[in-house]
Amino acid sequence: MKHAVAIRHVAFEDLGNLAPILEHRGYRIDYIDATSSSLQEIDPLKLDLLVILGGPIGAYDEQDYPFLLDELRLLGIRLAADLPTLGICLGSQLMARVLGAKVYPGAVKEIGWSPLSLSDAGEKSPLKHLGTRDHSVLHWHGDTFDLPPGAVNLASTDNYVNQAFTWEKCALGLQFHPEVTPQGLENWFIGHASEISSTVDVRLDKLRADTALYASRLETQAVKVWQEWLETMEKYMPSN
Repeated sequence: MKHAVAIRHVAFEDLGNLAPILEHRGYRIDYIDATSSSLQEIDPLKLDLLVILGGPIGAYDEQDYPFLLDELRLLGIRLAADLPTLGICLGSQLMARVLGAKVYPGAVKEIGWSPLSLSDAGEKSPLKHLGTRDHSVLHWHGDTFDLPPGAVNLASTDNYVNQAFTWEKCALGLQFHPEVTPQGLENWFIGHASEISSTVDVRLDKLRADTALYASRLETQAVKVWQEWLETMEKYMPSN
């Protein structure tokens, strides 16, 4: 059985619609909370898949959240070995930092649903299933990052040029959230209530209305993204 580990920073930001895809493909999934001492016990070279999920802290906040150093160490070993690694939001920012790019607060918070613009490389990647103007994806971040040296940009938005990248054969960083589900987002709306109420032009009623419009379609398209990406990645996994 293949083994996937997902590092989680807050309980409600989980694998979402990616979890049943992994289970159907025969993966055992283990969640490890970033604050857990178990983080130090992971052998990053033995996992078939490592996923670093999102969270409301910065990739540069290790003075306040020293466990980030453990995540950066894991990612450094994992990426140097070019083994299948997925970073979502904070996860992508940590990947970018490990790969030598600057991570920093953006000019605006990007919270809500909007479409992606794909690069030429993005059009040839699994993200092609998300890239038309008819599709919107969920964005929920205030930080951004420069494109790491050697990485390939896959997608952008009007606010931020770097929304997705690949590096070498097996690393995929996604600033946006293709993993979300309609029901799961209700937990986000509770967990991020203070951020919603304190961010200009972000309203809970609009988030709910847009979720009703876009989330089910995103979930359908995300299945295609995950299936295509995993099919490519599985030939590089240690168990193979």
